[in-house]
Amino acid sequence: MRIITLNVNSIHSAGRKGFFTWMQQQNTDIICIQETKTQLHQLSFDPFFPANHHRFYHGAEKKRL
Repeated sequence: MRIITLNVNSIHSAGRKGFFTWMQQQNTDIICIQETKTQLHQLSFDPFFPANHHRFYHGAEKKRL
């Protein structure tokens, strides 16, 4: 089993830098992505929902003061 984990420091920025192309080229079973800096409702186009992968998103919530 091959697992990759990485801190992308913004999934939108990572996407502009070729993350989704890179991800499709990996022979991996699981890819864990931290620091996406986005919520699920902000992920509305295909690269965020690749057809050949299962996806689980859990966005952090800002603390209320």
